Amino acid sequence: MPSPSLTIHTPAGAVHATAGPRQDDAVVFELGGAMRGSVHVTGTHHPRHWDQFTAVRACLGPVNAYQTTAPDEDLPRLARSRTGYQGSLTLYRDAADRPQVTVYPMRTDADHELSEKTAAVLTAVLRACAEDVAQRADLPAIWDAARQRDTPSLLRFLIWSVSHHQAEAARLEREAREAQPARRAAVADWWTVARWFTATPHPILLLMLADLPHFTRPHCRRHAVAVPLLPGQGRGRARARPPCSGRSRIPACSATQAHAPEHPG
Repeated sequence: MPSPSLTIHTPAGAVHATAGPRQDDAVVFELGGAMRGSVHVTGTHHPRHWDQFTAVRACLGPVNAYQTTAPDEDLPRLARSRTGYQGSLTLYRDAADRPQVTVYPMRTDADHELSEKTAAVLTAVLRACAEDVAQRADLPAIWDAARQRDTPSLLRFLIWSVSHHQAEAARLEREAREAQPARRAAVADWWTVARWFTATPHPILLLMLADLPHFTRPHCRRHAVAVPLLPGQGRGRARARPPCSGRSRIPACSATQAHAPEHPG
């Protein structure tokens, strides 16, 4: 059974929440102690099942924040503070019948972000009020009233959502069909260039190929290079490379002596 008055321990101190008489689809709690103001608790649909009204939603303020906006002077405030707070929380059970909470963004009446301490206080108060309503014997009546209240707007949203996504799917399909000819033309152009480049290499490429043995074969003795040493050996020193082999197709040992054949074109 719900308690007529709750004592909620928060980082800001104890908050007292007293439930008023049930309205058609909600219960409003009056706050005292470390926090003053109101919390509105009503039924709502499960976050993953729009047609199952098995969840409870708590909003800061005396009204359902999903239907109307509470005046700034009616928003909850911490003791000795003039800042009002907005936000809500949904309490539901998962497939394993474990309680889960979804906290929606909470901000000040000036649309500023909250500190971690203030957010923890508001979350604790909202959750305690939601859990109290979830234990009420008249909770099914609250859910039935919430279903009658929200089902028409949910159906309108689902109809809009279906139409919107159908239009998006048609647009993406149309763009894909229009892009296919251009994509095929681009691929064909690429293969044409690749075949031409293979059959008729560019002179720069031939020059690079002609110079390739000078990077892969040992250079002449007069070209000294730094040889990396194994661990334990002394400091690195320049070591002369052996002379080029006489059987090399490129007789010159220097890249500057390599000549590329003329372009066949």
